[in-house]
Amino acid sequence: MEVEVPETELAEELLQIEEADAWFEYLESTRGQSETRYQELEPWAWARLSQRLRAVSARRARLRPAAA
Repeated sequence: MEVEVPETELAEELLQIEEADAWFEYLESTRGQSETRYQELEPWAWARLSQRLRAVSARRARLRPAAA
């Protein structure tokens, strides 16, 4: 028996996974660093996280009109 999932639900789930992956990347980059290294690395990690989250938000916004 096959269960069909609407494409918008699948796309939303994939965006949620990508968003979580962005947060995990940030945490992996900053966790366990010395204070000096953290201060050097954190601005890059935050910028990367922000960039990925903006991309997810943009794709999510394009997805919503398609779902209506």
